[in-house]
Order: sequence, then structure tokens, then C-alpha cells
Amino acid sequence: MSALEILVRSPNWTGDLVMATPGFRALRAGLPEARITLQVRAELAPLLAGAPWFDAMLPLGSAALRESRALRAGAGFDLGLCLPDSFESALRMRLAGVRRIVGYARNGRGFLLHQRVPYPSAGGRRGLIPRELHVLGLVEALGCAPQGTGLELFVTEAEQREADAALAAAGVATGEPLALLAPGASFGASKLWPAESFAAVGDALARSGARVVLTGTPAERALAARVREAMQRPALDLCGALGLGGWKGLMRRARLLVGNDAGARHVACALGLPVVLVMGPTSLDKTSCNLERVSVLAADVACRPCYLRDCPIDHRCMTRVGPALVAAEADRAFANPAAFAGVQRLVGRVAA
Repeated sequence: MSALEILVRSPNWTGDLVMATPGFRALRAGLPEARITLQVRAELAPLLAGAPWFDAMLPLGSAALRESRALRAGAGFDLGLCLPDSFESALRMRLAGVRRIVGYARNGRGFLLHQRVPYPSAGGRRGLIPRELHVLGLVEALGCAPQGTGLELFVTEAEQREADAALAAAGVATGEPLALLAPGASFGASKLWPAESFAAVGDALARSGARVVLTGTPAERALAARVREAMQRPALDLCGALGLGGWKGLMRRARLLVGNDAGARHVACALGLPVVLVMGPTSLDKTSCNLERVSVLAADVACRPCYLRDCPIDHRCMTRVGPALVAAEADRAFANPAAFAGVQRLVGRVAA
């Protein structure tokens, strides 16, 4: 008897993909004999290099009809697990001829699904539940028991070599304590803590003996350059210099990460790296798991969370989080990363 062929449609964002890893782990444990294929954006695939959950990965591009026809022309899939709630993701599976599509019946796509999973009631009207539980709810509908909600990523030898080579080329000695600053966020400008504030935190960490490294995507190079130029002490700018795999290797070498509510935060958590997080227009409703080693600093202002990509007023949710507060948490993490614990979800709420 041939193995059950499963197609999993991946989330589209870095953070969401990392938060789906507990679901991937449960799916593989619950269906060990199945052949599981992940359809994922090509640029995100390196995040999952070394993971034991998939037998194959297929690149997800913009040519929906052509890609779906190619899947239909193949051996075909018995089961499709549609992780995004979008209409488009379910339609792609229908066009690909997937024989049983499982997903949440949201955004008018119920008729495209063969198994409509009830959306968790805890999400309320806006559907704000932790992404880990969002994915695990679908996996449980297939009879696969959760194997915990902890995030999990792997670093291959090649990925670690890429990171080590970049650091060595910049004169960083093996064992030199690294503190990462990730000032970007692909969501939009509303999530960006001011570059000058990142610079102040970087200077404080440098005074504590850290080798400060700026990191992020190629699109964030100008922002990283602004942070570096605003710093009084030297910093190493590796923003855009590493692939996604090398980025994981860099995080494995570091002692902490300071950043916004963006994908870097979740990658760091999955690799056991302490995080000091500045949160502005978003809330913890969708990301409230895996905060054991995360300090979340936010301003107590009436307009947050708004989930707008651009602030229409004065960006008070971010500018009112002072760099001294963030630097104090960063210093605590840097001094003893192994013991660092974010006991409170909002460590040092800032008054408006």
C-alpha cells in the first residue's frame, strides 16, 4: 500500500513559518509513514533546512494556475493542509486536484474545503490567537496530538560555516560575545523603533563588552546604516550580508537579540536566543507563546494595538519606549544569557 501523500501549504511570513514548527512536529509524529511535502516561498525554505518533518519542499511562486496544473499532472496528493486562512491558498489546492483539503472556513472559502475545521473560539471576532495554536488546531483535526508548543529550527553545518566565515572576515574572534540589533520589520514603518534608539542601546551594550552586530534583510540595509551612523561606538553591519541559513548561524553565535516585533524575534526564540522586544502597533494576542526568554517592552497608549502599517499620528507607541529601559533589559540578558527569563510578558510597561 502506498504512503499517504500530504501537501502542506506554508505560511507566507518568516515569523508565521517559525511559529508553525510545533504543528509540523506534531504532524510528522502523528503520521510517521506519510510522505509530507511542504509548499513554501523559495526565499523562506532555508529556515527549515535540516528539519526532519518533510520529505520534499516545493517552491511557491506567483504563477498560481501554472503551479497548480503542474501539481495536478503529477501523482497527486491525498490530503492538503491549508495553513493560511486566505481564499487564494485554498483555491490553489483545489486547482491542484488535492483530494481532501483541510482548513479553517474563513474569508469566504468554505466551499473550497472538504473538511472545515471550526475556528478556535478563543480568537474572538478578530481571530487573534497564537499562531502556534492556530496551526496545531488544524493538525489536531487530522488526529495528530501536539508535541508541545516550543518553536524549533535547525542550523546545518554549511549554514554555520557561512556565518562563521562572515564574522571571521570582519575580524570577529571565535568566542567574542555578540549582541545583535535587528532594527527592521517587513510589516511596515509602524513597527520600527527609532534608529537613534537602537543606536543608544547598541552603545550601551558595547560599553558592557559586547561586539554589536546589525542584522536584517537586504531591504533593511539603509535602516541598519542609519543605526550604525548614529552610534558613538563601532558596530559590525552584516545586514543583508547573509542568507537566511547563515542568519540562523549568526544567531547561534550570539548572546541576545534586540529588535522589533518581526520575524527575527521568532527565529531567535526557536534557536534559544534571549530577546528584548519593542512592541508597538501589535499585541501579544497572536504571539503569546514562547515568551519564557523574551522581555516585551511596550508603551501604554490608548491607540495600540492598531495593526496599521503606517502610523497616522505621532508614532507614540514606539517613541515613548525609551532606550534606557531597553538597554537595561539588554544588559541583563547580555550579562547572563543562560539565566535570562522574561517572567512578565510586559517587563516595564511605559506610562503614556
